[in-house]
Amino acid sequence: MLEGTIVLIVKSIVIFAVFLQIVPLILLGERKLLGRFQSRIGPNRVGPKGLAQPIADVLKLLSKEQFTPATSVPWMMAIAPVISVTTAIATMAVIPFGPYDAWGGGFGLYGIDVSIGLLYFFAFGSLAFYGLVLGGWSSGSKYSFLGAMRAAAQLISYEVALGLSLLGVAMTAGSLSLVDIVEHQDGMWFVVPQFVGFCIFVVAGFAETARAPFDLPEGDAEIVGGYHTEFGGMRFGSFFMAEYMEVLIISGIGAACFLGGWRGPGPIELAPLWMLLKIILGATFFIWVRASMPRLRYDQLMSFGWKVLLPLATLNVLVTAIILVAT
Repeated sequence: MLEGTIVLIVKSIVIFAVFLQIVPLILLGERKLLGRFQSRIGPNRVGPKGLAQPIADVLKLLSKEQFTPATSVPWMMAIAPVISVTTAIATMAVIPFGPYDAWGGGFGLYGIDVSIGLLYFFAFGSLAFYGLVLGGWSSGSKYSFLGAMRAAAQLISYEVALGLSLLGVAMTAGSLSLVDIVEHQDGMWFVVPQFVGFCIFVVAGFAETARAPFDLPEGDAEIVGGYHTEFGGMRFGSFFMAEYMEVLIISGIGAACFLGGWRGPGPIELAPLWMLLKIILGATFFIWVRASMPRLRYDQLMSFGWKVLLPLATLNVLVTAIILVAT
């Protein structure tokens, strides 16, 4: 038990440190890619080729004054970003980067392997929206409150379709464990038999992370800045960091459930490299879509979620069940 505890502590530190370093790099990559997509210059002044820009951003946020409006609830404003970051970090624990004992030493290249891995992901995903709702409500601003209500309705609506898209994967693999799901993709990645589910997952993933074209909770052209309008300094930075963590989480879950996880050419020791590459490609796709598509109207967002995505996801589960029973 002592050895197991030490291993888990080391894993926790490594997961937190790795993702904490990837988030600023993804942010820098997004700004560079958006500049390329939109024929303009991205960050290029701070450090060589602008590589130190994320450090400058963090220092700027740390130096800003924490401001709370007179109509706000200060202690609720303080814990709202903590909820968002905590749930995001906790979800990272179930993303597998390799099988058990891939590098020797008697440990797996993942935080934890629980038999209810997908339910674990949905549980913390459901808790994440409380940070957005609490942040918007506690700010005492009508624009923040409107953004919070949008976030609640959007996340709840698209979480149903997201769950149904992964239900077909769980049925095909016969397990809810992400490690088992990757192991069952030895002969064929699940993106082939579950292509419809994969497409649904991608669309619902954009809505769950509130990224363009589904960034309605923070639509600056309509509600100033949404749920984090009244936040500044590192409180705003925490919301920002949690958003990019969620992009990496959706990319990691998608890679594990549909794209073979750690599987790729070469020896098994390269498993983390392949998984990391697939996560980065997923995050790049998020950036590509943001640069290419305009924001939807809110009525279009809700109508598409309930009238198109949900029936399609339900039909996909039904067809998957019929095929599994028939074969």
